[in-house]
Formats: sequence, C-alpha cells, structure tokens
Amino acid sequence: MAIAYAGVSVEIREVELKNKPEHLLVISPKATVPVLQLINGAVIEESLDIMHWALMQHDPEHWLHFNIEANRLIQWNDGEFKQYLDRYKYADRYPDFSQVYYREQAEVFLTELETRLMHSMYLCGDNFSLADAAIFPFIRQFASVDKPWFRLSVFKALNNWLQAILATELFALVMAK
Repeated sequence: MAIAYAGVSVEIREVELKNKPEHLLVISPKATVPVLQLINGAVIEESLDIMHWALMQHDPEHWLHFNIEANRLIQWNDGEFKQYLDRYKYADRYPDFSQVYYREQAEVFLTELETRLMHSMYLCGDNFSLADAAIFPFIRQFASVDKPWFRLSVFKALNNWLQAILATELFALVMAK
C-alpha cells in the first residue's frame, strides 16, 4: 500500500515460496518476502523498511508524520501480536495451547487498538498514517481466521476501521490480480 500510495514505480514479482527463484536467493540470503532491490543494487528486506523507503520518496498526506505511540504500536504488532497471530492462524502447529488461548492473547493488542479507534478515526489520530498501513494487513489476517467471530466480537470500532480500509481505492488497487 505504501508503494502505491507514494506513486513509486516498482516491478512486482510473484514468488512461490516452495519454489523460490534463484535471483531472490542471490539478492537476499534470508529469502523472505517482501524484498525490494533498488536500482543501485541495494536490497531492502523488511516490510516496514520498504514502507519507509517508499514514503521517503513521496508522502503527500504525511503518513510518516507519526509519534512515539505509533512506533510503539508498530513494534507491538510486529512482535508479540504477530507471534500470537501466527499461533492463532496455525494452532495445529502449536499444540501447547488451544486456538482460543492464542486468540485471547492477541486480544490484548486488539483491545488497545479498539480503545484508540473509539476516540479517533485512525490509530494515531484523525489521519491515516504509517501505523494504520503497517498494522492493517495483520488485523486483516486475524479477522480472516474466524470471520463470524470477529464480526460479532466486542471490537466494533476495529471492525469498522478494517472495513473502511478494505473499501478504499488504494486497497483495491494493490489487491488487483
């Protein structure tokens, strides 16, 4: 979303993770996606770093104008929340606890987001920011695990936020096959 929003031209290549192309393995020994190779040969291997790079090229609505709280939310999302999200999505791979247990652990983060969204349109105020763009894909994944549960959950503001982003032209643009 950040690349499309910034209007930066890049070549997108689909990668089948079970059959990673040789070029990916050459430029990125981690062989994780996404990976962005710049014209000068530099390689950016982390989603958030790619988002920062794109927004440094062009940021018309000031997504990068965020505060310490936004950074804290992104770190929480990318750390503890993602860990529980993965276990919630693939609970059969993590039999130490039930899927419900993993969901409940993830709900601590969701509660923080819900509280914020009860007081503002977006996670860090009334303007869409990097925090929204960085966290949105993970909330989308979480909601997809059990759509009926999420839709009926106590997370009404979070549901509305998610649906609003899903309905944007920007999301439609980046999800076009």
